[in-house]
Amino acid sequence: MDNISEYATSILKDLKILSGIPIPLNLFEQIFEKKDKSKDMFRYIERFFDEISKKRVPVLSVDELQVIGDMKIDGILIYKLFNFFVRLTKELHLAHVFVVTSDSLFLEQVYSEAMLKGRCRYLLVDDFDRETAIAFLEKCGFTDGEKTVAWEYCGGKPVCLLELIRADEKERIAKKMLATRVNQLKDLLDYLDYTKPKITIGDTEYMVKKGGIVSVLSRFADTECIDDQGLDRPAKHFLIKDNILFLDPNLGIIKPQSRLDLLAIREVVKNT
Repeated sequence: MDNISEYATSILKDLKILSGIPIPLNLFEQIFEKKDKSKDMFRYIERFFDEISKKRVPVLSVDELQVIGDMKIDGILIYKLFNFFVRLTKELHLAHVFVVTSDSLFLEQVYSEAMLKGRCRYLLVDDFDRETAIAFLEKCGFTDGEKTVAWEYCGGKPVCLLELIRADEKERIAKKMLATRVNQLKDLLDYLDYTKPKITIGDTEYMVKKGGIVSVLSRFADTECIDDQGLDRPAKHFLIKDNILFLDPNLGIIKPQSRLDLLAIREVVKNT
């Protein structure tokens, strides 16, 4: 790794904007032939950023980090990674680090770790509020009636709003989207009549029971969000893992993933 500085300098001369962390193939092969791969890889990134930081402020963005949550390389890799991120930011001041995840249970686990206390900030990338959503839809040519339908069914969920933007008959498509989600939830409850999925919490496996699922979902009959405390934990974890509910670890609240999910939940529990 003695020539990292020269390598980084040559890269920066050729590029105004650098995406990714380039590494020569021979060095990559050397690192991954060794037993302690993570130590050498971290050392490479640190020295590469050290060189880059002389002219620019590096920003390291890591997406969907939960996929390696349980991976072990001479210990739990995720803890090594976050210790390394703390070193890059708080100790060496070499870079900004953004860790992005759609798994709110994983986020809760990471956010509560003692090693990150006072060393990180939680940034929620949330749906549009009503004012923003309506302004966005107006720019897309929605009539007042279509804006009302879009907000009623989709709320501020961008992916849902895009479906309506592409549709000619917006109300019909909105109702179809809701019917699809209702049927998916009904099928989930029917599935739980025949099987008992298992959720691992800590080192223990727990069975997910239909009664626990219905109990949690019923809490949304007359509210849009609920407190995280006092819920059937296996059911809660199952619903969050299945992207039906979302946990905000900062506020300790749980809410449906979208307005569409909220409406579907209310429709299903009303007839359960």
